[in-house]
Amino acid sequence: MNNPPALRTSATVLILSLLLIACNSSPRLSQSTPWSVREAELLALDNWQLQGRVNARYQNESHTPRIRWQQNADEYSIRLWGTLNAGATLIKGQPGHVTFNQGGETRTATSPEILILEQLGYELPVSQLNYWIRGLPTPDEERQMELGEFNQVVRLEQSGWSLSYTDYRLFGPYSLPRRIEMSREENNIRLLFIGLNWTIEESPN
Repeated sequence: MNNPPALRTSATVLILSLLLIACNSSPRLSQSTPWSVREAELLALDNWQLQGRVNARYQNESHTPRIRWQQNADEYSIRLWGTLNAGATLIKGQPGHVTFNQGGETRTATSPEILILEQLGYELPVSQLNYWIRGLPTPDEERQMELGEFNQVVRLEQSGWSLSYTDYRLFGPYSLPRRIEMSREENNIRLLFIGLNWTIEESPN
């Protein structure tokens, strides 16, 4: 049986209305949003988790562990696994204190960079990565930046490191990197973060 024209018209209007509501409620990027606004939003994002893989090349050696990073304000927990020198490695810290646990042995230091280099054999600039991995320069330090179409950082030079961002995706209301290439001429180090998946958590009250 054919539906009456009025019923078909009402159904069409209803479907179009639902599609319009869905589109308007979905997070989207705006070319008109200035970098200062994006920067403030990302700086305020201090409770998150990411998972992915990092390819580290340091002094002609290569390692490709998986990474899971949990950040809660100033406290962080970084787990690396998947290669012989990063098996069941857990790095937990806050400013001025960090613990490194691997194979049942725990070490402490004031800097995560020192422990990672000593124990894993390559550099992972955790203190600045907290910012860089979100697509932010480290605050209050000299930098050179290039912004892309949507006023996101696509290239960054800071503290002797060169960073390239080639893939941003929306995670909730935030546009965050899925792929980051990092390099530093000193010690010929290359870091490639790939397949980053972000989970955004609400800040605790």
